[in-house]
Amino acid sequence: MQTRIVLADDHALVRSGIKALLAAMPGVEVVGEAADGSEAIELIARLKPDLVILDIAMKGMNGLEALRRLRGDYPATRFLMLSMYGSEEYVMQALNAGANGYLFKDSAATELEKALAELKQGRQYLDSHISREALDSYMKRVSQNGAPVEVLTPRQREILQLIAEGNNTKEIAYQLNVSAKTIETHRAQLMERLDIRDVPGLVRYAIRTGIATSDK
Repeated sequence: MQTRIVLADDHALVRSGIKALLAAMPGVEVVGEAADGSEAIELIARLKPDLVILDIAMKGMNGLEALRRLRGDYPATRFLMLSMYGSEEYVMQALNAGANGYLFKDSAATELEKALAELKQGRQYLDSHISREALDSYMKRVSQNGAPVEVLTPRQREILQLIAEGNNTKEIAYQLNVSAKTIETHRAQLMERLDIRDVPGLVRYAIRTGIATSDK
């Protein structure tokens, strides 16, 4: 029985490369491709795939936000997160959001195949370069220091991503079809909730927690 896959990444060349790798693997079929989280949500609702491969860092809605919105509605679907970044915080954000696996984009094709096999069997898979000990240490630090990204609402995370991607207040208001005053209010609430005093601090937080990346 074929494993039906939806692939989401905002770089067409990356999608093509991953799709080519998957095409060479027995028992898998890419049934849909998306360029951001919103497209992925629409495709998954329509196609009901067995497995979703999500890039964490996508413009528009990123992979983490899409996963948070999808996880509860599709408990049987397996989610494999792809990322160029391997910090403990990125990995834990993905796992806390409901990911079943986490793989680096520069991993070998054999590791991708192994990850898919593990997820298909209902098991979790983490890239072989990820240290379980480092994750445990990170979790201990978080439990002591607090302020995980889950304290933010979906709207706040969306606005934080847009801020970190370099959009100004008017641009964000236009994209979200709200007033500039509304965006200013959300930004003030973000700073208060995260105890961050300026926009550069918000950008650093967004990058550190996987909401945005430094190359976006």
